[in-house]
Amino acid sequence: MVTAEMVKNLREKTGAGMMDCKKALAETNGDMAAAEDYLREKGIAKATKKESRIAAEGLANIFAEGNKAVILEVNSETDFVSKNEEFQSMIEEIGSSLLKSDAKTLDEAMELPANEGTIKDLIVAKTAKIGEKLSLRRFEIVTLSDDECLGTYIHMGGRIASLVVLKGANSEVAKDVAMQQAAMRPSYVFVSDVPEEVVNKEREIQKELAMNEGKPADIAEKMVDGRINKFFKEICLTEQAFIKDGGISVNTYVKNNGGEIIKAIRYEVGEGMEKRNDDFAQEVMNQVKGN
Repeated sequence: MVTAEMVKNLREKTGAGMMDCKKALAETNGDMAAAEDYLREKGIAKATKKESRIAAEGLANIFAEGNKAVILEVNSETDFVSKNEEFQSMIEEIGSSLLKSDAKTLDEAMELPANEGTIKDLIVAKTAKIGEKLSLRRFEIVTLSDDECLGTYIHMGGRIASLVVLKGANSEVAKDVAMQQAAMRPSYVFVSDVPEEVVNKEREIQKELAMNEGKPADIAEKMVDGRINKFFKEICLTEQAFIKDGGISVNTYVKNNGGEIIKAIRYEVGEGMEKRNDDFAQEVMNQVKGN
């Protein structure tokens, strides 16, 4: 008889998913060593060996139903795998499970139910099958109130996902803002989001530039104020020139349509992560040759 303790022990030894461990023990009549061999033969135990590898490619996506939406990024090691149907269906399954939950952390998300047991089990199983390290990097669940609307935009086939929540206005306006966010890469949503140290550093740089131009200190200070405002127009979504009408800001466009920006989230696959620099084509050839 296969017990929960046996499954737990095998899972800890191999890193394989709960359902895979249970099946391996059932197939081997509870023989732990034979079950480990079974998992190795199936390639499932290999999945954990990929944990230290870099996965900075993949897809970002958004799933919405009713008054809830989730934006997420799931990574793979190569862009090639992100086009794989199994990888894409895994993302859909993860998105569907997240939508039904109130998960706030990755640890909570990994324990949510999936066809393979949990999301963690699903990712381990797909890692074994696809042959690359796969990971759920980040997500955020958004719940809309009755007077809020959602705008979403997927750019470059899933390299960038943009989600915007507006109070008032409508979904078309929200989508325009989501497109702006996807294309123009603002670092912050509101001016108030910009850390004080970032503003102070920029102020120092601009003052030094003005002084180097030979401006008196009082004039240089006034020039800095203007340049800081220009800086905000580059890095803050609300202050950027609206791409469909450069004469007004994004904030003004939303206000002109009776709305207010409540939340804006932008995921770009692999941003801030170390990239693989190995020769993937050579790796494939080595596998083909059995090296």
